[in-house]
Amino acid sequence: MGNDSVSDNNVTSDGADNERNVVADFKIVTNTTADLPMDYIRENGLGLLHYNNIMDGVEYGKKRQQDAKEFYAQMRSGKMPTTSQVNPDQFREDFAEFLTESKQILYISFSSGLSGSCQNAMMVAREMMEEQPGIRIEVIDSLCASMGEGLLVHKAVELKKAGRSLDETVAWLRDHIQKLVHVFTVDDLNHLYRGGRVSKATAIIGTIAGIKPVLHVDKEGHLVPISKVRGRKKSLMALVDYMGNKMGSYRGSNDIVFISHGDAQEDAELVAEEIKRRFGIGKALINPIGATIGAHAGPGTIALFFMGDSR
Repeated sequence: MGNDSVSDNNVTSDGADNERNVVADFKIVTNTTADLPMDYIRENGLGLLHYNNIMDGVEYGKKRQQDAKEFYAQMRSGKMPTTSQVNPDQFREDFAEFLTESKQILYISFSSGLSGSCQNAMMVAREMMEEQPGIRIEVIDSLCASMGEGLLVHKAVELKKAGRSLDETVAWLRDHIQKLVHVFTVDDLNHLYRGGRVSKATAIIGTIAGIKPVLHVDKEGHLVPISKVRGRKKSLMALVDYMGNKMGSYRGSNDIVFISHGDAQEDAELVAEEIKRRFGIGKALINPIGATIGAHAGPGTIALFFMGDSR
């Protein structure tokens, strides 16, 4: 049976308890593209890097955040945001801040298939480790987006709480990245057209016909369409259908699902309820999609994340 828990046999736990406390002393860092609730970030002592976006001439990021409802209200009114990746200077500044808390950093990055930020992080990490012997910055390319990245962070948090070392945690994550399944649907094809995911003709015809695409994130971390359904309710149920088909040997060991949404809380809850009814998984972490991904997916997006045999 598939196993995504911290007792996975691919991770060993040797050594005395006092040694375990030392090796487990590392700082987990992620970014706003993981779409994790701020309460979760604070409760688990996570470091957070902020992606920037500009909406209606105002720049949002580390110093100024925008409420998700306000963001999507502006998008619905016709205002379109622009986004940018995290540059090397910002990585250097933030890594230096986190290193004051721990000499070991585990940075779980947004997919390299969707942004060049991961390469920037790897470059800065190498430079800083050369400049400062004794520190360690381990960068994981999650090949994930939104709360798929968030679910990978959650697994790292569980491993650290169980006393796993940085090496053990990194090994587990790398072994399971391709088992983290993403599936999502959007309510408005025009946002995918703007991002180059569908053609203009597809967007126009699909909108008129009420076609809702279902997409996933592939092994390289790219967004890929996998099917089309007619109508909103059917598109939501298609996400749960996909989960049923993809869990495989993880069917009995998925203890939580993550669901992100573009200001569509009720639809996200409907998906969670259907998952509980069909599969008996009663725990779901639901949170809005942030600006970086929401800018391209748009209001009404629903995304579901879980563990499966393969993407």
